[in-house]
Amino acid sequence: MQMSSSNQHTSSGLMSRGWVKLKAMPKGLKEKVFHFYGTAKEIQQDDPRRVIHAFKVGLTLTLVSLFYYYQPLYDSFGLSAMWAVMIVVVVFEYYVGATLGKGLNRGLATLLAGALGVGAHYLTDLSGQTIEPILISFFVFLLATIATFIRFFPKIKARYDYGLLIFILTFSLISVSGFREDEIIEMAHKRFTTILIGGSACVMMSIFVCPVWAGEELHSLISLNLESLANFLQAFEDEYFKISKEGESKDDKTSLLEGYKIVLNSESSEESLANFARWEPGHGRFQFRHPWDKYLKIGTLTRQCAYRMEALNSQLSSNLQASAEIKSIIQEACSEMCLESRKALKELGMAMSIMRKSCLADTHIANSKSAAKSLNSLLQSNWWKEIDLLSILPAGIMASLLCDIVACIEEIAAAVNELPSFTYFETAETTKSPSETSSTPHSYRNSHVVIPIGDSTLSDLPESKSLSDQHNTHQAA
Repeated sequence: MQMSSSNQHTSSGLMSRGWVKLKAMPKGLKEKVFHFYGTAKEIQQDDPRRVIHAFKVGLTLTLVSLFYYYQPLYDSFGLSAMWAVMIVVVVFEYYVGATLGKGLNRGLATLLAGALGVGAHYLTDLSGQTIEPILISFFVFLLATIATFIRFFPKIKARYDYGLLIFILTFSLISVSGFREDEIIEMAHKRFTTILIGGSACVMMSIFVCPVWAGEELHSLISLNLESLANFLQAFEDEYFKISKEGESKDDKTSLLEGYKIVLNSESSEESLANFARWEPGHGRFQFRHPWDKYLKIGTLTRQCAYRMEALNSQLSSNLQASAEIKSIIQEACSEMCLESRKALKELGMAMSIMRKSCLADTHIANSKSAAKSLNSLLQSNWWKEIDLLSILPAGIMASLLCDIVACIEEIAAAVNELPSFTYFETAETTKSPSETSSTPHSYRNSHVVIPIGDSTLSDLPESKSLSDQHNTHQAA
């Protein structure tokens, strides 16, 4: 009796839980639908071109599928027409360069593999039925081994990996099927023709209907990364020295302080975009054989600068902090460094964006180096010797990181200035960056103060009035 009542209780419990889940199902389905709608809307608002790309793929597939519905075309190609549809699905990518790269890789690999497959087929036919399977197996083994090994070459893998993969697949299929196929040439011709038709449809639709150029995306990405680093310096200065600004929320400041993370995570995107851009023809402001490798160099230097900013950002949450008195002493020089470095980065980002060389970035870098030299003189003076070392150490670490950032910005400027010698950059003496035009956010804008702790690259500038003299004068007064 007890077992029977226990079974009944378990059964009733399962039924009640099942009924609760059944009642909650419409609500859960509704929530999933709204979540899907919200995600789709967010993607569309983030980049409306994605919606256009989806329509382009659908339209291309519809046009290519006419091979099946138009009887004369179907009679010419037969079931091989399915390769045109498959090519559209596989080759059509978001960027023009990616579509061109895949299409050319696929076409050339199919043509070469088909020619070698036909040649291997007829060569083995001359050897007799006994030797034929042995030779075919040897050719497949040899070419597959060589092509697979070549795929490990870094430059080959970056641009031709997909083509080598298709070469191995096509040669193997044609060789093996050719062993029992009497009409191998006709089969290879139909397959290559349908692949050419499908690939051409993808390329024309990608180029002539709302094209998305990988080169332009890379160009914009590098410019925005420089802007992100500039915004970080402003936010760090405000946070470290507790400078409050009207109308700036905590979320906005946090977003600016974490801007360097976007730069650190952009390496794979930059490399992919540069690889796609190499396939693209000349368009807009970008000529054929544009120096995309130079953009990768700028991106690498930008990430090196972002790593130092990451270390600088960690000083905000460190348990070891400089006292308010020490911060007030070094604030003028550090703020000058942040201001001039920020202006230099914004100037470089603007020069990249409008493709116009500017001389103002070099001026801002010189000012930041001068400020670093003055701060270095201050730290080497005797005013802090009576202060506890643990109190001055955080300020020294922060100052050293700022000096490293100044040196990195100088390298970035040199890399950006290399671009005009390879491209058609214009030269302008007064390119103004946004939000850094005539306004002076600090009263020390025209003072030149700096900090080169152990940085030999900063020693070539003329010595400005040191902050230690200013501090001693203030104490005497």
